Amino acid sequence: MESSQCASTALERLPFNNTALKKLPVDDSDEPGSRTVPAACFSRIRALQPVVRPIFVALSQSALALLDLTVQDVLCNPLAPEYLSGSRQLPGSEPAAHCYCGHQFGLFAGQLGDGAAMYLGEVESGTHGRWEIQVKGAGVTPYSRDGDGRKVLRSSIREFLCSEAMAALGIPSTRAASLVTSDLYVSRDPLNSGRRVPERCSVVLRLAPSFIRFGSFEIFLGCDDFSGLQGPSAGRHDIRAHLLDYVIETFYPCIQQTYSNRKDRNMAFFREVMMRTAKLVAQWQCVGFCHGVLNTDNMSILGLTLDYGPFGFMDRFDPDFVCNASDRRGRYSYQAQPSVCRWNLARLAEALGSELDAAQAGAVLDEFTPTYEAFYLSIMRKKLGLVRKEEAEDSELISDLLRLMHDTGADFTNTFRLLSRVPWPEETEGHCERATVEPVVDLILEQCASIEELKHFGEKAFQDNIELAMILSMAQTNPVMFGVVANTPGVSQQLERMGRLKELLGTDQDELQKKQRDDWIRWVSRYRRRLAGECDDTGDLSLIKKERLGVMNSTNPRVILRNYIAQNAIQAAEKGDFSEVNRVLKVLQKPYSDSTGLEALNGPNDEVTVLYDRKPPAWAQTICIT
Repeated sequence: MESSQCASTALERLPFNNTALKKLPVDDSDEPGSRTVPAACFSRIRALQPVVRPIFVALSQSALALLDLTVQDVLCNPLAPEYLSGSRQLPGSEPAAHCYCGHQFGLFAGQLGDGAAMYLGEVESGTHGRWEIQVKGAGVTPYSRDGDGRKVLRSSIREFLCSEAMAALGIPSTRAASLVTSDLYVSRDPLNSGRRVPERCSVVLRLAPSFIRFGSFEIFLGCDDFSGLQGPSAGRHDIRAHLLDYVIETFYPCIQQTYSNRKDRNMAFFREVMMRTAKLVAQWQCVGFCHGVLNTDNMSILGLTLDYGPFGFMDRFDPDFVCNASDRRGRYSYQAQPSVCRWNLARLAEALGSELDAAQAGAVLDEFTPTYEAFYLSIMRKKLGLVRKEEAEDSELISDLLRLMHDTGADFTNTFRLLSRVPWPEETEGHCERATVEPVVDLILEQCASIEELKHFGEKAFQDNIELAMILSMAQTNPVMFGVVANTPGVSQQLERMGRLKELLGTDQDELQKKQRDDWIRWVSRYRRRLAGECDDTGDLSLIKKERLGVMNSTNPRVILRNYIAQNAIQAAEKGDFSEVNRVLKVLQKPYSDSTGLEALNGPNDEVTVLYDRKPPAWAQTICIT
């Protein structure tokens, strides 16, 4: 009896300390509704806005463990759905909303802030350190603008699953401990079609050491020349210094202890943020993850993946992959992510202003691209099992692989996983190279797109490409100007794409299959020659082979959160069946596992049945997620 009682109250005994509210300026106003909040980093939330009949959709044991909680601790408390939906105040919590600004799609947007998220406080775990707890979708805050502060089931499922999937992949991320839905409904237009439907309000409990972001420092910016907007605390350099001190002292204690000179300390901090950001985006690129909304308000000051909106993992490899339907110019495409992160770091440097030495900050920014490339190349070598040596040819080997994957429509995740099956080169093979590599090439080709799919993708990209349409119009109306710009990198790349599409449209299936097979055999043969260079006369070949497979299979995930997998779970949950969300969560938490117990997923109307780690069916690749 005593044990059961302890379990039922563990949630209510979380050791809150709420350091951020103690150390940073807090707005205590009782004024209702959205408003500008000057001279404060947080605003207190005086009245909670309960949802109706909250129930759990899913719980993450690994995320709850960060708070020294178990799933049983939560489920044993009958009030837990209310606590974890922001409907009832947890003992010791102090509800508040964080104030920040941001550059959105390159333009300064002024005050933004937590419009749908509510800070509950910080919990000091004896085992896992301090964690800030936040509920997302709990109602209106001073920063909600015209919004209702609510999130719906489909977006909450996507955030919950992807937060935990990223953590399992070893990529720094905010965490999701619970997902609650309710019988409170809001009106939404899920397909952006002009047709609004009622959707269930749902709340995700998010965890992070801190949710402070680049935009947290932009509240001090003065009037922007283009937008005419300014931060709500413009010119308050005293508060900016206070916030910077808090961030460095709390989350970068080694830097705080190492540097006695303030400017030196701040530069060390900025360099560390640059390093973490470069490593994070390299990790995204190496699993084919596209964030979708890399505004400065979605960039973590700790180098975490933050705010899962219209994200997406690539299926077939496409450097122009865009997962955000509103990003029509591809600002946040897959291949643009590294440069966008550098741009955002430049905005952070501007926001920090006199706290940094401008020349030194510029030098740190110049370090970003080579730092990113070094992280990226290091991970890519592991994905190819090149663990003993670093050769100059490796970069070209990788870029040629990606180009081949793009040209053949190869599935990004599955292709890398299959490369571990490429046989190690043996001296006794003689001249039978082609016969040796054909079995694995056949497996790779199964993951590639058909000629019909490639034509469809190419034509759609051509139709959607505003820049290419402008180039072709210029070629017809102003050939002199076209001749001037045709050899610039951006234009020549677009023309190359058009050339590939034209060639593709003139190719039949048999020709394409033969060309794809020959191209893959050539690349795999080249890869095997590079593998042979991993071993020298002093190395134990059996050990090197084992190490190669171990590194590849622990770097190349077998499963990722594909859009159609999330969509299937959402469709089931919207009908009241939460089991699919929990099955998907269980699989995603072991992304590198080779276990054979992966459940099957059904396509629309049960017409297509696929495994989690199979190439997605054609219908799945057309789903638009917002």
